[in-house]
Amino acid sequence: MSTQKNTVVLAYSGGLDTSCILRWLIDKGYDVIAYMANIGQEDDFDAVRRKATDIGAKKVIIEDLQEEFVRGFVWPAVCAGLLYEGRYLLGTSLARPCISRGLVEVARREGAQFISHGATGKGNDQVRLELGCCALWPQVKILAPWRIKEFTDKFQGRQDLLQYAAANNIPVSATKEAPWSMDANLMHISYESGILENPAQPAPPELFQMTMDPRSSPDSPCRLQIDFQNGIPVGVKNVTTGEEETNPLKLFKLLNKLGGLYGVGRIDIVENRFLGLKSRGVYETPAGKILHDAHLDLETFCMDREVLRVKTFLKDKMSDYVYNGFWFSPECNFVRECITASQRNVTGWVQVELFKGSVSVVARWSPVGLYNQRLASMDEHGGFDPSHADGFINIHGLRLKEACRAANSQP
Repeated sequence: MSTQKNTVVLAYSGGLDTSCILRWLIDKGYDVIAYMANIGQEDDFDAVRRKATDIGAKKVIIEDLQEEFVRGFVWPAVCAGLLYEGRYLLGTSLARPCISRGLVEVARREGAQFISHGATGKGNDQVRLELGCCALWPQVKILAPWRIKEFTDKFQGRQDLLQYAAANNIPVSATKEAPWSMDANLMHISYESGILENPAQPAPPELFQMTMDPRSSPDSPCRLQIDFQNGIPVGVKNVTTGEEETNPLKLFKLLNKLGGLYGVGRIDIVENRFLGLKSRGVYETPAGKILHDAHLDLETFCMDREVLRVKTFLKDKMSDYVYNGFWFSPECNFVRECITASQRNVTGWVQVELFKGSVSVVARWSPVGLYNQRLASMDEHGGFDPSHADGFINIHGLRLKEACRAANSQP
């Protein structure tokens, strides 16, 4: 399609920032196509469409990417065991390359000159969205209002946006009484800003939307069996009720529902942003937490010890790549392929129990597991010669003896 002069595809959420940016871009003379990716957020999409149209969008495109998000981004993350800084399951980070791909496809199809977004100049999302777009479309031009002086002079932050929204009759959910920012998708809900910017201030109980307070969750545990094939979740069975699911999207939603009911997957952390700032985030990731714990257990059961250690190193590298916005980079592609190779024998099932906010692994089985019950048994030798341990211990002890000798010979 021929290029449309001054046409912008805006990554639109319907929230405070992007609604105000939509109006501001129109006032600056741009034709704006509002693009919204449905990646599992609980939005009234008809209302979002009406809102963007009422504000003045030339076109509103809402695309259902839920299946693509699970298969193309969540499942690889589960296989890799991604966990940024040992705690964050990367729900927002995984969504951004999925959205970037949708933005690029729409912009090229519509002949737009620019892609725009509402990510702030201090945050990670500007990096993730823009790196994703430029990796897929090197000629892309980005309009980032939170880095444009005219915009930042007018808007210092969310309070100024609230006043602008009121002045322009733009309805928003954020209020001065609850001024935190929320980002939701199938993988999680994240909360930041507002009162959460004070790390000493506990998150208010009413903030959480995806999970029940663990103290109020059911008093009886729920046992689940999760099936994996080459590291990919392929089925879940509620052992307690008999309910089963194999469709990837429905499987993930079922785990979200059950995990949410038991208050699983809440964390409140301070993390290191790619730009060098620290930020406080509160996250709810019920299905992601369940799958991460189950997969890790099966992986340890099935994978050679040294391969597992190499894979753990690669997992940490990939977690950084994804958090920092390099999903489509050569290095992330390479590491992802290596991790995929490591998952060849991660096949079998794991049983977990959900109870009062916790996930406890209680059983596992694999047709290709490396656990040898007879060899590991304390009741029989099982082919293991205990006398061989003498040499093993003596060789490893030699280094320790030499270290002790050297330390004692110091003047």
